[in-house]
Amino acid sequence: MLKGLKIGEKATIEYQVKPSDVPNFDGNDVHPVCSTYVLAREIEWSSRQFVLKYKLDDEEGIGTKLTIEHLAPAIVGDVISITAKAINVIGNELICSYIARVMLAPPKT
Repeated sequence: MLKGLKIGEKATIEYQVKPSDVPNFDGNDVHPVCSTYVLAREIEWSSRQFVLKYKLDDEEGIGTKLTIEHLAPAIVGDVISITAKAINVIGNELICSYIARVMLAPPKT
């Protein structure tokens, strides 16, 4: 696992916020912004790019910790660009940092 991975290597994904991505409790939408759990899923997907690239055929990865601090909302239609960065490897554990940036919704044509 992780042979060839370089500390500092980055992987970037982009995700456009959908109407189904808003927080919803008891069938009620809370507000038209990306929910924390959708953001967490996409952050995991960004760091999983390393697992997909470097794991052996008989291996699989599992997330163990994720911390999110919201600095700005991403509204429905906005694109979130998430860049994961490999910062350490301890045994088979890969530790990544990440940054998520909100890009405004693309103009309607």
